[in-house]
Amino acid sequence: MAEPAMSETVQSGASAGLRGAATGILPYQQLKNMLRDGEMRAEVPLEAGQIQPASLDLRLGAVAWRVRASFLPGPASTVIERVRELDGYPIDLANGAVLERGCVYVVPLLESLQLSGSCAGFANPKSSTGRLDVLTRLICDRGESFDQVDRHYSGPLYVELAPRTFSIVVRTGSRLNQLRFRRGSPLLAAGDLDHLFSQGALVAIDEGRTVRRDKEVGVTVDLHGRGEGARIGWRARKHTDRIDVDRVGGYEALDFWEPIVNRGGAPMILDPDEFYILATRESVRVPPDFAAEMVAYDTSVGEFRVHYAGFFDPGFGWGEAVESKAVLEVRSHEVPFMLEHGQTIGWLRYERMAGRPDLLYGSGLKSNYQGQALALAKQFRTV
Repeated sequence: MAEPAMSETVQSGASAGLRGAATGILPYQQLKNMLRDGEMRAEVPLEAGQIQPASLDLRLGAVAWRVRASFLPGPASTVIERVRELDGYPIDLANGAVLERGCVYVVPLLESLQLSGSCAGFANPKSSTGRLDVLTRLICDRGESFDQVDRHYSGPLYVELAPRTFSIVVRTGSRLNQLRFRRGSPLLAAGDLDHLFSQGALVAIDEGRTVRRDKEVGVTVDLHGRGEGARIGWRARKHTDRIDVDRVGGYEALDFWEPIVNRGGAPMILDPDEFYILATRESVRVPPDFAAEMVAYDTSVGEFRVHYAGFFDPGFGWGEAVESKAVLEVRSHEVPFMLEHGQTIGWLRYERMAGRPDLLYGSGLKSNYQGQALALAKQFRTV
């Protein structure tokens, strides 16, 4: 797919304006400045590739605490105080350890923060983590919400891990979630979004219609694939072996997943006890001066969660002959739910960057999911 011919005003004006703007998602080079200035700190020096175009990969520390229940510390407590109240059981991660499905763990991270107050943080699982159905949420001392870091926060970071489908093997240094920083309110105005949308700079589709609402762009589910008999999704098998999250390409997909095929365009019933990998009809595009995030759970389109790993970096799906679908990690809530081809299944929010990143997704770094269609996590060999 050729890069859309955006108007000169949008192409140059937006880029130039964003580079000098204070408001926006902090890009690669500003994240490096935060590290230099001590706003981001690490017990162990950062590794190559840990700073992404618009986010920082976070690494597990030396111990995982198995706890009885998920929790938020609240304004009067630290995370470790709550872990002790729950009689957390320590598990050494130095040489790797198994985190069992159905259990909840809290892990201190190697990174910590001392924010100056100019920006706040927000976190999401990495793509591969979401595709393994591992519920992953950032927690801060005295925090009252998951995945949020308030301005002026100073202290350690923790991650709550709850494997839902597969037991996983992790170790000190494993990267399961990522952190972005936002200055101001960079959500696009409806008029700006309309302009980009109309020029094909956000999503592209070969058939049917695309959908919009207020400041969000809709995506729809692909249940046709390449025709009758084509693979359109995956359903996770139960009672499988454990998965080492750091073992790239180490597992046969069919040992862990059951393929779902197009049966003459028939609707698909989501079972609330099952976990599915599906894909959008649309190719998702994120221009270099923008970042995007998928809304994970929206009851207006159905009682199901559509995405655990919501970040789309600047440059995702962008460039000559690049078509990148959004891969959906789907779990129905409470009751079975029927999906039909082309049904709206999720919403993308686009935000401005505070500057064009010096490094773009898919350009100048290894990007596992650039140009993806229906793709499992990187731990599985391509079928």
